[in-house]
Amino acid sequence: MGFAEKLEKAPLALSFDDVLLLPQYSDVKLEEVDVSTRITKRLRLEIPIISSPMDTVTGREMALRLAELGGLGVLPRNMGLEEVLSIV
Repeated sequence: MGFAEKLEKAPLALSFDDVLLLPQYSDVKLEEVDVSTRITKRLRLEIPIISSPMDTVTGREMALRLAELGGLGVLPRNMGLEEVLSIV
């Protein structure tokens, strides 16, 4: 199967540019809302947030807090092994 055929059969995927959300009143209760998402078949995130693996963005505190909230903190590759091991 060629690239064009695969592209035609690919499932619909939307980005932020494709969707516009406007604030308005809703009867939906907070406990009824599920924003969880699957990253892989075995990895599910409670909140759809993955941090950038930049040392100016994700450090120890950011990675730990994201994990507590159900997101994923990607540690930068220039972080020392000892520090990485102390976080994970």
